[in-house]
Parts: sequence; structure tokens; C-alpha cells
Amino acid sequence: KAIPIVFAIVQDPLVTGVVASLQRPGGNATGLTTLGRDLSAKRLQLLKEAFPRVGHVVLLFEPTLNTSLSQAKEIEDAAPRLGIRLTPIGLRQAADIEPAFKRGAALGAHAYMVTLDAFTNLHRQAISDRSLRSRVPAIFGSNEFAEAGGLMSYSPSFQDNFRRAAAYVDKILNGAKPGELPIEQPTKFELVVNLKTAKAMGFKLPQSFLVHADRVIE
Repeated sequence: KAIPIVFAIVQDPLVTGVVASLQRPGGNATGLTTLGRDLSAKRLQLLKEAFPRVGHVVLLFEPTLNTSLSQAKEIEDAAPRLGIRLTPIGLRQAADIEPAFKRGAALGAHAYMVTLDAFTNLHRQAISDRSLRSRVPAIFGSNEFAEAGGLMSYSPSFQDNFRRAAAYVDKILNGAKPGELPIEQPTKFELVVNLKTAKAMGFKLPQSFLVHADRVIE
């Protein structure tokens, strides 16, 4: 509780109880968020732009994590506005991944969304691999999923967040108190599309969508 802590990719430090407020964190921790909840609706919108005919999306999330639940709530609120029916399916352990995709197939899912949390990130390779075999579109909350073979992702630039975190370290080493340094939000975002995966799944993404991609994996 005394050693200064600088975080770079905490989704919601208020929800997780890491800080007292964004403007004045208090305590010994400060840093940058990833806006995990706030970007959830944007990911659903991007999925609809890439695949306009998508009408039923299965949301895979970890139901015991507050950060995952807050993302799920944001997505549930956005779905009706986009004309999308949403079916949430919880993932509590690695063994739940295969049954979740099988259930999604049985329900006739047009696409999948996966929340960004500690569990899904830990199992991103298994989720990305199973998503590829499902042969339906999916969007993820971290570019690491796209790099692991997922179809596409939209997220802050984690690399940029870590670079900016160095400025906090510098200030603290020069005498600033972590609890008095406001939490900052990401300023750089990345839409990553894995064209190799798209080709393997038989998808041809609209050029009007691809021009907005910050990075294309071929």
C-alpha cells in the first residue's frame, strides 16, 4: 500500500476499486484505462458495418468479473439500436469454450463478440482458434486476438498506453504522489483486421470497411 503503482491497461479502475476517483485516485496507484466498457458498443457497431446482415450475435463473457459484466451491459443496451438480437453465454473455465461455440451454432448465431477480461485474454488462442472453426464472424476487444488468428479487433493501442505510463513513472520519481495524478484515457485506437483469417473463413470484407482499418494482417 506504500509502493507507487502505475497501471497501463486497467479497464475500469473505479469498478474494480483500484482508485477512489479518476481525477484524484488517492492511495498509491494511478495510470491509464482501456475504456473496456465504453468501447463495447463501438465494437458491435463495427461488426454490423462489416457484416450488415448480422442479426443475431452471441456474446461470450466471464460472468463473475465486474469488468466483463459492465461490458456485457453496454453491449446489451446497444444491440436493439443496431437491430441485433443478443444471446449472452458465460465462460467460467477453459472447458466452457467448446460448449459455448456449440450452443451458439445450435442457436443459429450470425456472429460472436468476446468481452475483454483476464479470463478471455488468458485463453485468447483457444477462443480465436475455435472462432475460426465456427466459420462465422467475430470481433474482439484486443489486437492480441487478431494476432492470434481472430477475425478482427477494436481496442486502444496498448503499446501507446505503456509508453504514456512512462511519463507517470517519471513524475513519481521526481516527487509526485500517485494519488494526486489523474487517471488518463487512451488517445490512440486500433481497428485490426486479419485478412488471412477472413480468407480462410470465406469472407470478403467490404472495401469501405477495410479503408478504416489501422492495421491489416495478411
